[in-house]
Amino acid sequence: MKGIADEELVSLYIETQRNAYFEALYERYCDKVYRKCLSFTKDPMRAEDMAHDIFLRLVIKLGSYQRQAKFSTWLYSITYNYCVDQVRSSQHRHEVYMDEGWELVDVSDDEDTTELAEMQVQQLQRAMNQLTPEEQSILMMKYQDDFSIRDIADMHQTTESAIKMRLKRTRDKLRKYYLEGAVFWLLLALKAVLSVKWPFR
Repeated sequence: MKGIADEELVSLYIETQRNAYFEALYERYCDKVYRKCLSFTKDPMRAEDMAHDIFLRLVIKLGSYQRQAKFSTWLYSITYNYCVDQVRSSQHRHEVYMDEGWELVDVSDDEDTTELAEMQVQQLQRAMNQLTPEEQSILMMKYQDDFSIRDIADMHQTTESAIKMRLKRTRDKLRKYYLEGAVFWLLLALKAVLSVKWPFR
């Protein structure tokens, strides 16, 4: 099965309904799907349940797969949508946790976003948590998972220009939350410093 492309495995499974073809797809992507679920929840048990549900959905949806997009892109779209739905339905505060490697994201090719790499990770996390799950996921697709604008547009069934605009607005909002948070912590630190009673005063 190693030499067979994903798309061919899908076709073979649909035609024959042989579990071996689906199992080959599962082996290729189970860890990636699990890790993406874990990045949303930070709960290993819940991430396992979510990954299991995603593959159950995949069995049902395989018949509707069109080769307009790569299978991996299509599966990631299902994974993102499911994770965002779970976060939205289960939390009053919409929090999507970033992978530990966020600080290693390479944004050097995007002049408008080089500042993302310069933001302190902890403060960036706080700012990210103020975005909606949809806003967080589109940033993660672009800057963590390295999806192209076209791939993201295909996932959202919209145009590339619409995705570029959405990314810009989301980056602007993230920048605003980041700066507001930085000012808050600076004021807090100043207050702590000014409250200290120096012995020589």
